[in-house]
Amino acid sequence: MAVTHRARHTITVGAPAPTVYGIIADAAAWPRVFPPSVHVERIPLGDGEETLRVWATAHGGVKSWESRRRLDPDGLTIGFRQVRTSAPAASMGGEWRLRPLSGTSCEVELLHEFTAVDDDPENVAWLNRALDENSSAELSRMKATAESVDRLGELLCTFDDAVRIAAPAAEVHAFLWRARAWEERLPHVARVELTEPGPDVQTLEMDTIARDGSRHTTASVRVDLGPSRIVYKQLRVPPLLTAHVGAWLLDEEDGETTATARHTVVVDPSAVRLLGPGSTVADARAYVRDALGTNSLATLRHAKEFTERAAATG
Repeated sequence: MAVTHRARHTITVGAPAPTVYGIIADAAAWPRVFPPSVHVERIPLGDGEETLRVWATAHGGVKSWESRRRLDPDGLTIGFRQVRTSAPAASMGGEWRLRPLSGTSCEVELLHEFTAVDDDPENVAWLNRALDENSSAELSRMKATAESVDRLGELLCTFDDAVRIAAPAAEVHAFLWRARAWEERLPHVARVELTEPGPDVQTLEMDTIARDGSRHTTASVRVDLGPSRIVYKQLRVPPLLTAHVGAWLLDEEDGETTATARHTVVVDPSAVRLLGPGSTVADARAYVRDALGTNSLATLRHAKEFTERAAATG
């Protein structure tokens, strides 16, 4: 019989328990809150239950799994159990427990229990390390998010840029997904390193050239969710941000495609000073919006040129 292993991680948060519970319950927002989370697809089942499909980084790799959750906001608990695991886990489950403390603070307890494939000691060690790394990162960022929740409206920014392309969505999708070719196809991309650790998953590291000639290195995990959507999370964010997630959205009608680049960022208020004396969060939002939007529009315009030329000659 497989040996069940257990892990426990706790943190005290200077925010009311219902506020913290809301952050944990909102799984769709995890990628901008929890550093390991790349993307979450959420399917409500009713009666306080839901299914989550999760992509996340874990101990230097990328994993995906499917979990079932039961939410109990009155009891301040959220139980979860993976129904489709990712090796080296053979099974994984646990619970979030919140306990109000005096004043407007609470204790958050994150419990895990798991079994490892073949009961292999190396698999057990890997899972314990991954749980320690991810749980610590999640609790730390959750604490920071909850304790600054009154500023979230100011720090959180989502924006879109769209281009109409006279080509089928499948062709535009292929251009966006085959990022290995961007070094030849996109003038603002100087270097690309791409790996595919699993089906429909990529890790993408690239150097981009800004309008001022400066060179920036980014690293992202990308997930292909079908012909109309590619989502990604930037793993190394610039100093102005605590999180950056995005998506390429494709809407085809009558053989033409509206391609949209969507970005969601969270500004780090402690880093706004990097823009110069007297700079504000609004200045940082504008700066990031311009920088990210410029690159995304450049990519979409080259996708338009490439796919429309191919359609005209094909």
